[in-house]
Amino acid sequence: MKYFSAQYIYTNTSSPIQRGIITTEDDGTIVSVEDHGGRLSERHSVEFYNGIIVPGFVNCHCHLELSYLKNEIPAKSGLANFLTTVNSSRKTSKKDIHQSIRQADNEMFREGIILCADICNTNTTFSLKKESRIRYISLLEVYGIDHSRAENRLNEILTLAKQAGEMALPHWIVPHAVYSISLPLFSLIKKHTPLNKISSIHFMESADEEILLKTHTGPLMDSYKKFLQPFSELMISEDHTEAISKEVSSSGNLLLIHNTFITKDQINKLKSRAGLYWCLCPNSNLRIEQKMPPVDLLTEEDCNIVLGTDSLASNDSLSILEELKTIQKYFPSFSLETLIRWATLNGAMALGDEINTGSIEPGKKPGLVLLKNADLVNLKLLPATTAQRLI
Repeated sequence: MKYFSAQYIYTNTSSPIQRGIITTEDDGTIVSVEDHGGRLSERHSVEFYNGIIVPGFVNCHCHLELSYLKNEIPAKSGLANFLTTVNSSRKTSKKDIHQSIRQADNEMFREGIILCADICNTNTTFSLKKESRIRYISLLEVYGIDHSRAENRLNEILTLAKQAGEMALPHWIVPHAVYSISLPLFSLIKKHTPLNKISSIHFMESADEEILLKTHTGPLMDSYKKFLQPFSELMISEDHTEAISKEVSSSGNLLLIHNTFITKDQINKLKSRAGLYWCLCPNSNLRIEQKMPPVDLLTEEDCNIVLGTDSLASNDSLSILEELKTIQKYFPSFSLETLIRWATLNGAMALGDEINTGSIEPGKKPGLVLLKNADLVNLKLLPATTAQRLI
């Protein structure tokens, strides 16, 4: 048995507990959580920390395979330029891709991430995931705006899915974004994903998306012209919300990723969809588009918020704690309790793993993370706050 205590414990099952005691099995399974009303009784072997203990973090959106692009893509250049640079860098980067992936995986583990939904365009991360201390759900991402190649793109992802299945890796096939998929390809993806437990799609990350959908022009169209063969016509959806409603699998949970330029009208058209989660990656949004998602609007509309880090191509780190700091900086009215819930329990629910993770309660194995150097008087994160994995 192990025993942990801290100035505060955020369980996600009750109000924060002052100086309670968490008892775990050696493998991390929670045995009990004791609330002594702030009066910590002396007990042999209790590890006491001057900080805040929270459940392990859940990263609902990551591109682990792009870890080799850290510090290689200019910031603040817009989504179209970012996508163009990523596409070209895949072919020209000299970095050791597998070493970069291992380093990123270790970084996430140290930062307290216990569960991660990871976007895959290749099988590059598969071997690591078999050995990682983090539980991964691989979201095999399809994209392709050239409608003449729709069947080819679908067959490529089916081959990837077969490889993931042979390695017993949890996985689902998902579309990339409304602006990057032809309608014939959307139809094929939906045909092959009628039983998805988890789907995700990049959504309203840039204002340029609407320009492309409405006029077939703009920076994204210019970006496509740089690396696509000429094709006769553009067969894409004309409306974001209509695409989500008609073209994406209606089964299971759906994660809308980014939402940087989401509007109230779009939220109201979509939020009746069962199992809908709104995934925010604020540090990536600031780096690419220099804009924060409207977190206040999403909460006013009772949206289920979860958090992701995106990739090291668009972020300085894969730290959920750093995402929380950024949200608190721009939206200081949100309580730490709310932020922690988004980063833990909401994420576990979105990824269908709340039976194991997301809250500190008997029978679960959520991981324990210590937040050090936080403001323990006002219960706020500070720039110097760090995350230390306890178990």
